[in-house]
Amino acid sequence: MEIKDFVDEVISCKNKTITDEVFLLIQNNKDFMKKYLRLVEEKGLDVVNRHIGQAVWRKYSLTPETGRKNTEPESTLVSSYQEFE
Repeated sequence: MEIKDFVDEVISCKNKTITDEVFLLIQNNKDFMKKYLRLVEEKGLDVVNRHIGQAVWRKYSLTPETGRKNTEPESTLVSSYQEFE
């Protein structure tokens, strides 16, 4: 196995959970959570969560895995999230 192949495999594994990790960061940070709740109150839960998911996708230039939706997130802020390659 080449080093590049190994690193690609590890990064691909990380990409699958990155959205959940962003929501966990919000959930476990008091200041982020207060801001998140204010935004949810103003804009609605679905709108805020969709924007967060799309921001992760764009920020890291990720490619959604076709049909891969994780329905068992660790974060309690979402019921599911899109996995990325």
